[in-house]
Amino acid sequence: MDYRQAGVDVEAGRAFVSRIGSMVKSTHRSGVLGGFGGFSGFFSVPEGLKEPVMVSGTDGVGTKLKLAHDLDRHDTVGIDLVAMCVNDVLTSGAEPLFFLDYLATGKLNPEQLAAVVAGIADGCKQAGCALLGGETAEMPGFYSSGEYDLAGFCVGIVEKSKLLDGSRVQVGDVAVGLASSGVHSNGFSLVRKIAGDLGFDWHSQPEKLGGKSLGEVLLTPTKIYVKPVLEAIKSGLEIHGMAHITGGGLPENLPRCLGANQSVKIDSNSWEKLAIFDWIAEAGQVADSDMFNTFNMGIGFVLLVAPREVEQAVKWFESQGIGAWAIGAVIDGNGELVMG
Repeated sequence: MDYRQAGVDVEAGRAFVSRIGSMVKSTHRSGVLGGFGGFSGFFSVPEGLKEPVMVSGTDGVGTKLKLAHDLDRHDTVGIDLVAMCVNDVLTSGAEPLFFLDYLATGKLNPEQLAAVVAGIADGCKQAGCALLGGETAEMPGFYSSGEYDLAGFCVGIVEKSKLLDGSRVQVGDVAVGLASSGVHSNGFSLVRKIAGDLGFDWHSQPEKLGGKSLGEVLLTPTKIYVKPVLEAIKSGLEIHGMAHITGGGLPENLPRCLGANQSVKIDSNSWEKLAIFDWIAEAGQVADSDMFNTFNMGIGFVLLVAPREVEQAVKWFESQGIGAWAIGAVIDGNGELVMG
């Protein structure tokens, strides 16, 4: 017997690595050292920083992958993977430098997984970070045929004096919410249960979605906020705190960027809602509290800024094609989100 008979095709793995080499190299930026395919990736620390702080993050895509498998569409979940990591790193004020991925599958399907990597490379370009390397694991008997799982890892850098850790946030700061592109990559276990229990398939076209299919809307990639936020900071916008709105929604994530003895109060009617959330709530008869504790509800990222900065912030992000609204303010409290 040999490894191929056990379900692992080493030659196919080598061919796959060769196939994705150009995708990886297309993301390279200044700081990348060495070539592609070694045991490790190398990146030099950017010059000009007095006290550089490395910031790291890791995440996955969750059960959104089940939709990609069901629809046999694999070119967007890689963008989700990058977004979930780089948006987290961004909340500290850091610039993402490089990204690595881990891809595991039962049987290596080169065409399918090349589409995944193409999405990862696309996400890295959107974030301005290098895809420095990764790992593809073929694990027969562990995953069902045609299925794969993803994990991502990102490292960024920020000057220590500019690090956002909650200490800059002041009572009275305004929460400026940035529009999400949809459900992003959280809450899909609930979405899948609603669709399954009610007999919807991903090609269904609910009236609320304006002729688009459920699958098309739900696979919309997670918005990557890195470049517009970093450009806003470089232009002089004074940001005191940032939050990436992922699993747990606004109630769990927004308080994470606050300082001691602070809470934040938001007006849930202060921004434009997306039709997909109305559909989920109505189809599944999901209570408002559960919706807000599960989904981003149309706000994918939040900035905390002084009142004098609000107008500048809103105008800047609108000029970048991102909806922005003043959705609340920081108040005295115990680390809670108060719905107004």
